[in-house]
Amino acid sequence: MPLRIYQSLWATEQRRPGVPERPVAERFDRVRDAGFDGMAIDLGAMDLEAALAVVPEFDRTGLKGLLTAFPTSIEDLRPALRLARDIGSPFCIVIGRVMPLAVADMIPVIRGWLAIAAEEGVPLQFETHRNCITNDLFSTLLLMDAIPEMRLSADLSHYVVDREMMQPITSDYQDYVGRILDRSDSFQGRVANRCQVQLPLHFPQHRVWIETFRAWWRQGFQSWQTRFAPDADCIFLCELGPRDYAITDQNGDELSDRWAEALLLKQWAQADWTGALATDMMRQ
Repeated sequence: MPLRIYQSLWATEQRRPGVPERPVAERFDRVRDAGFDGMAIDLGAMDLEAALAVVPEFDRTGLKGLLTAFPTSIEDLRPALRLARDIGSPFCIVIGRVMPLAVADMIPVIRGWLAIAAEEGVPLQFETHRNCITNDLFSTLLLMDAIPEMRLSADLSHYVVDREMMQPITSDYQDYVGRILDRSDSFQGRVANRCQVQLPLHFPQHRVWIETFRAWWRQGFQSWQTRFAPDADCIFLCELGPRDYAITDQNGDELSDRWAEALLLKQWAQADWTGALATDMMRQ
Protein backbone atom coordinates (compact mmCIF):
# COMPACT_ATOMS: atom_id res chain seq x y z
CA MET A 1 0.00 0.00 0.00
CA PRO A 2 2.25 2.82 -1.27
CA LEU A 3 2.20 6.54 -0.56
CA ARG A 4 2.93 8.62 -3.67
CA ILE A 5 4.30 12.07 -2.93
CA TYR A 6 3.85 14.83 -5.50
CA GLN A 7 5.19 18.36 -5.84
CA SER A 8 3.16 21.23 -7.28
CA LEU A 9 4.46 23.05 -10.36
CA TRP A 10 3.00 26.24 -8.88
CA ALA A 11 5.05 25.65 -5.74
CA THR A 12 8.26 25.62 -7.82
CA GLU A 13 7.66 29.24 -8.85
CA GLN A 14 9.56 32.04 -7.11
CA ARG A 15 7.60 35.09 -8.32
CA ARG A 16 10.42 37.50 -7.59
CA PRO A 17 9.82 40.83 -9.32
CA GLY A 18 12.26 41.29 -12.18
CA VAL A 19 13.67 37.76 -11.87
CA PRO A 20 12.66 35.23 -14.56
CA GLU A 21 11.37 31.86 -13.45
CA ARG A 22 13.54 28.81 -13.97
CA PRO A 23 12.57 26.90 -17.15
CA VAL A 24 9.74 24.43 -16.68
CA ALA A 25 11.88 21.52 -17.90
CA GLU A 26 14.54 22.34 -15.30
CA ARG A 27 11.91 22.39 -12.56
CA PHE A 28 10.53 19.03 -13.68
CA ASP A 29 14.04 17.59 -13.60
CA ARG A 30 14.65 18.91 -10.09
CA VAL A 31 11.43 17.39 -8.80
CA ARG A 32 12.19 14.02 -10.42
CA ASP A 33 15.77 14.01 -9.13
CA ALA A 34 14.56 14.72 -5.58
CA GLY A 35 12.55 11.50 -5.62
CA PHE A 36 9.02 12.87 -5.95
CA ASP A 37 6.56 10.55 -7.67
CA GLY A 38 4.67 13.19 -9.60
CA MET A 39 3.99 16.81 -10.46
CA ALA A 40 0.68 18.62 -10.09
CA ILE A 41 -0.60 21.25 -12.50
CA ASP A 42 -2.73 24.00 -10.97
CA LEU A 43 -5.08 25.74 -13.38
CA GLY A 44 -5.42 28.56 -10.87
CA ALA A 45 -1.75 29.41 -11.48
CA MET A 46 -1.60 28.88 -15.26
CA ASP A 47 -4.15 28.86 -18.04
CA LEU A 48 -5.16 25.83 -20.04
CA GLU A 49 -2.97 26.74 -23.03
CA ALA A 50 0.14 27.03 -20.86
CA ALA A 51 -0.74 23.79 -19.10
CA LEU A 52 -1.08 21.93 -22.40
CA ALA A 53 2.44 23.07 -23.30
CA VAL A 54 3.96 21.22 -20.34
CA VAL A 55 2.24 17.88 -21.04
CA PRO A 56 5.35 16.43 -22.80
CA GLU A 57 7.38 16.94 -19.61
CA PHE A 58 5.52 14.10 -17.92
CA ASP A 59 6.60 11.57 -20.54
CA ARG A 60 10.13 12.98 -20.65
CA THR A 61 10.71 12.78 -16.90
CA GLY A 62 8.48 9.84 -15.99
CA LEU A 63 6.71 11.92 -13.33
CA LYS A 64 3.07 11.07 -12.77
CA GLY A 65 0.49 13.78 -13.35
CA LEU A 66 -2.14 15.39 -11.15
CA LEU A 67 -4.52 18.21 -12.04
CA THR A 68 -6.32 20.86 -10.01
CA ALA A 69 -9.13 22.70 -11.80
CA PHE A 70 -10.87 25.97 -10.94
CA PRO A 71 -14.12 25.81 -12.96
CA THR A 72 -16.24 28.95 -13.04
CA SER A 73 -19.28 27.15 -14.46
CA ILE A 74 -20.50 23.58 -14.69
CA GLU A 75 -19.38 23.06 -18.27
CA ASP A 76 -16.08 24.87 -17.64
CA LEU A 77 -14.83 21.73 -15.93
CA ARG A 78 -14.89 19.61 -19.09
CA PRO A 79 -11.65 20.81 -20.78
CA ALA A 80 -9.81 20.42 -17.48
CA LEU A 81 -10.97 16.82 -17.23
CA ARG A 82 -9.57 16.14 -20.70
CA LEU A 83 -6.25 17.65 -19.68
CA ALA A 84 -6.31 15.44 -16.59
CA ARG A 85 -6.57 12.42 -18.90
CA ASP A 86 -3.71 13.73 -21.04
CA ILE A 87 -1.32 13.82 -18.08
CA GLY A 88 -2.53 10.56 -16.55
CA SER A 89 -4.05 12.20 -13.50
CA PRO A 90 -5.87 9.49 -11.51
CA PHE A 91 -8.53 12.03 -10.55
CA CYS A 92 -9.18 15.75 -10.92
CA ILE A 93 -9.12 17.98 -7.86
CA VAL A 94 -11.81 20.66 -8.07
CA ILE A 95 -11.70 24.11 -6.48
CA GLY A 96 -15.11 25.17 -7.68
CA ARG A 97 -15.61 28.85 -8.36
CA VAL A 98 -19.41 28.59 -8.51
CA MET A 99 -20.38 29.64 -5.00
CA PRO A 100 -24.07 29.85 -4.09
CA LEU A 101 -24.85 31.20 -0.63
CA ALA A 102 -27.14 28.39 0.49
CA VAL A 103 -26.19 24.74 0.81
CA ALA A 104 -29.40 23.77 -0.96
CA ASP A 105 -28.19 25.73 -3.99
CA MET A 106 -24.70 24.22 -3.79
CA ILE A 107 -25.98 20.66 -4.11
CA PRO A 108 -27.00 20.82 -7.81
CA VAL A 109 -23.67 22.48 -8.63
CA ILE A 110 -21.69 19.62 -7.09
CA ARG A 111 -23.95 17.07 -8.76
CA GLY A 112 -23.50 18.86 -12.10
CA TRP A 113 -19.73 18.58 -11.87
CA LEU A 114 -19.99 14.94 -10.82
CA ALA A 115 -22.19 14.22 -13.84
CA ILE A 116 -19.69 15.78 -16.27
CA ALA A 117 -16.86 13.87 -14.61
CA ALA A 118 -18.77 10.61 -15.08
CA GLU A 119 -19.26 11.45 -18.76
CA GLU A 120 -15.52 12.11 -19.17
CA GLY A 121 -14.46 9.12 -17.08
CA VAL A 122 -12.38 11.11 -14.57
CA PRO A 123 -13.11 10.84 -10.82
CA LEU A 124 -13.43 14.08 -8.85
CA GLN A 125 -12.16 15.16 -5.47
CA PHE A 126 -13.29 18.52 -4.09
CA GLU A 127 -10.49 20.32 -2.30
CA THR A 128 -11.14 21.88 1.10
CA HIS A 129 -10.17 25.37 -0.02
CA ARG A 130 -11.11 28.98 0.61
CA ASN A 131 -12.83 31.19 -1.96
CA CYS A 132 -14.68 28.32 -3.60
CA ILE A 133 -17.75 26.15 -3.05
CA THR A 134 -16.04 24.32 -0.16
CA ASN A 135 -14.88 27.60 1.40
CA ASP A 136 -16.40 26.91 4.80
CA LEU A 137 -15.89 23.86 7.01
CA PHE A 138 -19.48 23.83 8.25
CA SER A 139 -21.17 24.09 4.85
CA THR A 140 -18.82 21.41 3.49
CA LEU A 141 -19.90 19.05 6.27
CA LEU A 142 -23.52 19.68 5.27
CA LEU A 143 -22.67 19.06 1.59
CA MET A 144 -21.03 15.77 2.57
CA ASP A 145 -24.22 14.69 4.32
CA ALA A 146 -26.36 15.69 1.34
CA ILE A 147 -24.10 14.09 -1.32
CA PRO A 148 -22.67 10.79 -0.06
CA GLU A 149 -20.69 10.26 -3.28
CA MET A 150 -18.83 13.58 -2.88
CA ARG A 151 -15.14 12.85 -2.21
CA LEU A 152 -12.61 15.34 -0.85
CA SER A 153 -8.96 16.27 -1.12
CA ALA A 154 -7.92 17.46 2.34
CA ASP A 155 -5.94 20.69 2.58
CA LEU A 156 -6.73 21.43 6.21
CA SER A 157 -4.71 24.64 6.26
CA HIS A 158 -7.67 26.47 4.72
CA TYR A 159 -10.11 25.35 7.41
CA VAL A 160 -7.78 26.27 10.26
CA VAL A 161 -7.81 29.83 8.89
CA ASP A 162 -11.47 29.70 7.85
CA ARG A 163 -12.58 28.90 11.41
CA GLU A 164 -9.68 30.66 13.21
CA MET A 165 -8.99 27.49 15.16
CA MET A 166 -7.06 28.08 18.36
CA GLN A 167 -4.74 25.82 20.33
CA PRO A 168 -5.59 23.52 21.87
CA ILE A 169 -7.96 22.37 19.13
CA THR A 170 -11.41 21.82 20.68
CA SER A 171 -13.02 18.40 20.68
CA ASP A 172 -15.76 19.68 18.36
CA TYR A 173 -13.24 20.81 15.77
CA GLN A 174 -11.29 17.58 16.12
CA ASP A 175 -14.51 15.69 15.37
CA TYR A 176 -15.27 17.90 12.37
CA VAL A 177 -11.76 17.46 10.98
CA GLY A 178 -12.09 13.72 11.50
CA ARG A 179 -15.24 13.70 9.36
CA ILE A 180 -13.37 15.56 6.62
CA LEU A 181 -10.47 13.10 6.79
CA ASP A 182 -12.80 10.11 6.58
CA ARG A 183 -14.20 11.49 3.30
CA SER A 184 -10.78 12.48 1.87
CA ASP A 185 -9.11 10.34 -0.79
CA SER A 186 -5.92 12.43 -1.05
CA PHE A 187 -4.06 14.88 1.17
CA GLN A 188 -2.10 18.10 0.79
CA GLY A 189 0.90 19.33 2.72
CA ARG A 190 0.84 22.81 4.21
CA VAL A 191 0.84 23.93 7.85
CA ALA A 192 -1.28 26.88 8.98
CA ASN A 193 -2.33 28.64 12.15
CA ARG A 194 -5.51 30.58 12.83
CA CYS A 195 -4.24 33.71 11.02
CA GLN A 196 -1.72 32.50 8.41
CA VAL A 197 -2.33 29.82 5.83
CA GLN A 198 1.32 28.87 5.25
CA LEU A 199 3.78 28.88 8.12
CA PRO A 200 7.58 28.58 7.85
CA LEU A 201 8.38 25.11 9.12
CA HIS A 202 11.63 25.76 10.98
CA PHE A 203 10.38 28.44 13.38
CA PRO A 204 10.06 27.07 16.94
CA GLN A 205 6.84 28.99 17.65
CA HIS A 206 5.12 26.93 14.95
CA ARG A 207 5.95 23.54 16.46
CA VAL A 208 2.52 23.10 18.04
CA TRP A 209 0.86 23.58 14.65
CA ILE A 210 3.25 21.19 12.94
CA GLU A 211 2.39 18.57 15.56
CA THR A 212 -1.33 19.21 15.01
CA PHE A 213 -1.11 18.82 11.24
CA ARG A 214 1.07 15.75 11.39
CA ALA A 215 -1.41 14.14 13.78
CA TRP A 216 -4.20 14.94 11.31
CA TRP A 217 -2.21 13.49 8.42
CA ARG A 218 -1.60 10.29 10.37
CA GLN A 219 -5.31 10.13 11.18
CA GLY A 220 -6.18 10.67 7.53
CA PHE A 221 -3.68 8.05 6.40
CA GLN A 222 -5.11 5.52 8.86
CA SER A 223 -8.62 6.19 7.57
CA TRP A 224 -7.46 5.90 3.95
CA GLN A 225 -5.69 2.60 4.64
CA THR A 226 -8.90 1.06 5.97
CA ARG A 227 -10.89 2.15 2.90
CA PHE A 228 -8.64 1.18 -0.01
CA ALA A 229 -7.18 -2.03 -1.39
CA PRO A 230 -3.57 -2.92 -0.49
CA ASP A 231 -2.36 -2.18 -4.04
CA ALA A 232 -3.97 1.29 -4.22
CA ASP A 233 -1.90 4.47 -4.29
CA CYS A 234 -2.47 7.30 -1.82
CA ILE A 235 -1.37 10.75 -3.02
CA PHE A 236 0.13 13.39 -0.75
CA LEU A 237 0.76 16.71 -2.50
CA CYS A 238 3.40 19.12 -1.18
CA GLU A 239 1.96 22.52 -2.02
CA LEU A 240 3.94 25.38 -0.50
CA GLY A 241 2.97 28.34 -2.61
CA PRO A 242 5.02 31.39 -3.56
CA ARG A 243 4.18 34.85 -2.32
CA ASP A 244 1.55 35.82 -1.14
CA TYR A 245 1.17 32.38 0.40
CA ALA A 246 4.78 32.51 1.49
CA ILE A 247 5.41 35.07 4.23
CA THR A 248 7.90 37.79 3.24
CA ASP A 249 10.02 40.39 5.02
CA GLN A 250 10.15 44.16 4.51
CA ASN A 251 12.16 43.65 1.31
CA GLY A 252 9.72 41.15 -0.14
CA ASP A 253 12.06 38.21 0.44
CA GLU A 254 10.59 34.95 1.69
CA LEU A 255 11.33 34.02 5.31
CA SER A 256 12.06 30.39 4.53
CA ASP A 257 13.37 28.06 1.83
CA ARG A 258 10.25 26.48 0.33
CA TRP A 259 12.20 23.85 -1.61
CA ALA A 260 13.91 22.65 1.58
CA GLU A 261 10.51 22.71 3.30
CA ALA A 262 8.94 20.63 0.51
CA LEU A 263 11.65 18.02 1.03
CA LEU A 264 10.91 18.12 4.76
CA LEU A 265 7.19 17.66 4.14
CA LYS A 266 8.03 14.72 1.90
CA GLN A 267 10.06 13.17 4.72
CA TRP A 268 7.33 13.79 7.31
CA ALA A 269 4.58 12.38 5.08
CA GLN A 270 6.51 9.18 4.46
CA ALA A 271 7.25 8.78 8.18
CA ASP A 272 3.62 9.43 9.13
CA TRP A 273 2.38 7.02 6.46
CA THR A 274 4.68 4.31 7.80
CA GLY A 275 3.56 5.12 11.34
CA ALA A 276 -0.08 4.82 10.32
CA LEU A 277 0.59 1.43 8.73
CA ALA A 278 2.32 0.23 11.89
CA THR A 279 -0.60 1.40 14.01
CA ASP A 280 -3.07 -0.48 11.80
CA MET A 281 -1.00 -3.65 12.04
CA MET A 282 -0.91 -3.41 15.83
CA ARG A 283 -4.71 -3.13 15.91
CA GLN A 284 -5.20 -6.26 13.84
